[in-house]
Amino acid sequence: MTILIIILIIIAIPFVLGAFGADDFTIESSIIIHKPKQQVYDYIKLLKNQDHYSKWVMADPAMRKTFTGTDGTIGFIYAWESENKQVGQGAQEIIRLTEGESMDCEVRFIKPFTGTSYTTFETKTISPEQTDVKWIFKGTKNYMMKVMHILFNLQKVLKKDMDTSLATLKSILEK
Repeated sequence: MTILIIILIIIAIPFVLGAFGADDFTIESSIIIHKPKQQVYDYIKLLKNQDHYSKWVMADPAMRKTFTGTDGTIGFIYAWESENKQVGQGAQEIIRLTEGESMDCEVRFIKPFTGTSYTTFETKTISPEQTDVKWIFKGTKNYMMKVMHILFNLQKVLKKDMDTSLATLKSILEK
């Protein structure tokens, strides 16, 4: 009986902590790419290019994609749908562009969970041939997402995926 109580307490801990967890999250990753800032920015602002470097997009090569609008402009929407539960369904829309400096997107998740997050890519000149690329991922967490963040250490997992994606971006642009 004591072992059962201990097991139940251990199981309950993430659910109790989830009730008191932060409502918001921010994950940042950055990398230096040995190319001029404008060249890097021009590649990043095209959402279809994420097919080549985003770990999340590349997780299911068979996912269905639909595009609305002109890529690289405000209002362009890249929507996806996958049978792979880790990919799910959603859409990403360019909501702000600051030419040569940053791109902001709203990411709307439909499956396996619903939610809205925001991503920003920022480019800064380090030297004429070096650009610092920063990727910022922000959102809010409902109760179940708070629990998931605790159980699966999602901050760390998502940051690792962002690091992997940026490393792939670097290798593409530095070819």
